[in-house]
Amino acid sequence: MTRNRIIALLFTAAVIAFASRPAPAASPCEWTGIDRVVAVGDVHGAYDRFVEILKVAGVLDAGLHWAGGSTHVVQLGDILDRGDDSRKALDLVRRLEKEAQAARGQLHLLLGNHEAARMLGDLRLTTAGEYAAFVTPSSESVREKYVKSLHPASNEERAQLIQQTPLGLFEMRQAFGRDGEYGRWLRQLPVTVTIDGFLFVHGGISPAVAPLGCEAINEQVRRELTTDLEKTREAPLASLTARVDGPLWYRGLAQEGDDFAPQIDEMLSKAQARAMVIGHTVTPTGRVTSRFDGRVIQIDTGMQPAYAQGGRASALEIARGELTAIYVDRRDPVPLPKRQAVPAAAAQAPPAP
Repeated sequence: MTRNRIIALLFTAAVIAFASRPAPAASPCEWTGIDRVVAVGDVHGAYDRFVEILKVAGVLDAGLHWAGGSTHVVQLGDILDRGDDSRKALDLVRRLEKEAQAARGQLHLLLGNHEAARMLGDLRLTTAGEYAAFVTPSSESVREKYVKSLHPASNEERAQLIQQTPLGLFEMRQAFGRDGEYGRWLRQLPVTVTIDGFLFVHGGISPAVAPLGCEAINEQVRRELTTDLEKTREAPLASLTARVDGPLWYRGLAQEGDDFAPQIDEMLSKAQARAMVIGHTVTPTGRVTSRFDGRVIQIDTGMQPAYAQGGRASALEIARGELTAIYVDRRDPVPLPKRQAVPAAAAQAPPAP
C-alpha cells in the first residue's frame, strides 16, 4: 500500500470518527444532536444521594465509573456548602468529566452561587466536615502560628481564636484560590450551556441579563473570578457573579407569578432556547416542577437532607422527545415545553446561500 493511500485512509477514518461524535455548534455554549441528556441539581455535599441518583439514571456503575456512554450529564452547580461531603463530590465529578469524554459523552459542570461564594472567600455556609476534609498532619501547627501572629491578650482570647479557626481552614482557602487545585478548575467552568434548545443555568436568566447572551455571561463571570477578582471582592453585588439578578442568584423564574410568562417568552427568544432548566431554589413539593407551560423546569429537589427536610435526590432526563423526572423510587413524566412559533419575518426570509 502506497504512502498516499495510507494517508488517505487515515484522513477518511478521522472524518468518520469526527462525524459520529456530537459536536458543539458554532458557539461553545451550544450543543446539538444529543440523544440523551441527564440534568442534576444542587448537591450541597450530599455525596451518597448524589451517587445513588447517578446510578439510578444509568450514568454511574457500581464501581463509581462513567456508564453513560454518549449521554450528556449537566450538573447545575452548588456541589459545595451545607453538607460535609462536598470534597468527595467534587473529586467524583472531576474524574467523571474525563471518563465521559473518553466514552464520547460529556459532563457539563456549571458554576453555582456557592462555588462562586467559596472563591470570593464567603464561608458562612461551610460545614465542619468540609473543613475537616482539608486537614493535614501540619494543620495544628499552621493554626497555632496564625493564632500567635494575632498576639492574643489572654488565654481566653486565644481559646476563642482557636475555636473560630477550624482545622483545615487555611488549606481549604488555598485549594479554592486562583492557583489552588479546585480554584483553577472551577474558574474555567461555564455558567450556562444550551443543549438542543434547553438552556441550563443554576439560578436563572433574568430579563436584565438575557441580552448578554451565553458566551458573554460565561466570559464575564470567568473574568470576575480571575483577572478582576480583587475588584469583585471589593464590590460583589456590583458584579454579574454575585448580583441578585445575576445567573447564579436569580430566583424570579421560581418565584414570579403566571403573569411573568410574556417575559419568559422574550428571554427564551433572545437565547434561541425552548426552555430553561434551573436549580438554586428548592421546589415546594420536593419534586421536579414544570412552570410556564414547561418553559421553566426546576430540578433542585433538596438533595441535602440537613438543609431541605423532606427533600430528595432527582434527575431530569431528556431523551426520545420526552422529559422524565427520575427519582430513586420512581419515574414521572414532565410536560414538554411547547415549541415557540417562528416569527413571521423569519418564516418569510429567503434561505441562506
